[in-house]
Amino acid sequence: MSGTEFGRRPAADTTVFLVRHGHVHNPGRILYGRLPRFSLSARGREEALRAARLLAAIPLQALYASPRLRARQTARAIAAPQAGLAVRISRLIDEVYTRFEGEPLEILSVRRDDFYTGEGPPYEQPQDIVRRMVRFLGLLRRRHEGGAVAAVTHGDVIAFTLLWAMGEELHPQNKARLRLAGASGYPPTGSVVRLILPAAGPPRVSQIAFLAERP
Repeated sequence: MSGTEFGRRPAADTTVFLVRHGHVHNPGRILYGRLPRFSLSARGREEALRAARLLAAIPLQALYASPRLRARQTARAIAAPQAGLAVRISRLIDEVYTRFEGEPLEILSVRRDDFYTGEGPPYEQPQDIVRRMVRFLGLLRRRHEGGAVAAVTHGDVIAFTLLWAMGEELHPQNKARLRLAGASGYPPTGSVVRLILPAAGPPRVSQIAFLAERP
């Protein structure tokens, strides 16, 4: 006798919207990473509102954010149109842990924004980011099976998660070479990407799509 005959509904796919936080006020032009008190700029607040409009018609079961201020501010903008939706903080979607925090962006441009090559513990590699994101996606599937969830996180976190989902190698140079429906290259600030997590099997992604606000 099947499970549905006992009144259990079949497992359903879960939809996850990964949102990159809005543009950050950074007059010193440094890599802010996990440094405190880096908030959204005026442009970033507009990007957060645009992301909120994209998601406003979707009944979100839950909304998660990285502990960073810029992610929490973006998440609050997304939560505002949805009555009763609270922002939950998860360290699994935190910014990359790197020794380059506080370094001028001009110096990092020489490395082509590669914070990983030649670096070792305790600093993160792309595989470390993906491991915690796979844990996070598995958690979402267990907690919110069949529902829709949004998570506000960071550029490299999204980039390597998408490379993993696409079956691409997790090389630092690949993070700027993403080619996805509706967008190309590195995920811009305020962008929203939709992932479908199949109900069965280990955590994986069956569909990827960037969302864009209609003009």
